[in-house]
Amino acid sequence: MEQFKATTIIAVRRDGKIAMAGDGQVTFGENTIIKHGAKKIRKLYNNSVLVGFAGAAADAFALFERFEGKLEEFHGHLERAAVELVKEWRTDRAIRNLEALILAADAGKILLISGSGEVIEPDQDVIAIGSGGAYAMAAAKALLAHSKLSASEIAQQALEIAASICVYTNDQIHVVELSGGKGAAGSGVDS
Repeated sequence: MEQFKATTIIAVRRDGKIAMAGDGQVTFGENTIIKHGAKKIRKLYNNSVLVGFAGAAADAFALFERFEGKLEEFHGHLERAAVELVKEWRTDRAIRNLEALILAADAGKILLISGSGEVIEPDQDVIAIGSGGAYAMAAAKALLAHSKLSASEIAQQALEIAASICVYTNDQIHVVELSGGKGAAGSGVDS
């Protein structure tokens, strides 16, 4: 899977809560940081779905809009909306060359969505994308296995670790959490 040198996004589930965190760095080209505090996570479909992106920002915003339309069309059914987005992403001339990876999560699922046709639900309750994704995911897996931290605390700590290793990930971290049953949204936590 293509890795973008633009960001790190992680999604973690623990104790019935889903947290998604992203760093704030926006990189232009290979060596210029142009923004430190970007928010790359959104709540969609009546605040019941978290969506984060890695890749070209304009492409991601176009995909967010399409994905939100799919969520509306399929009444918030995350997996169905994701599959339909991927079908459109691969076949629609207007969007098939958009470069981004998306993480989407609701109370029941975490999914990785890509334009190359993947809709992947991870085996474990964690997945990460972007240039620091492997570092963040390794840290989160260790924290899930060896700590009592909450989902949002694990997401925060995992990104702090990734930021200390990956030059394309910074420590301006934004964490958003969903809790409760389907459709129940928790509060966003800005760090």
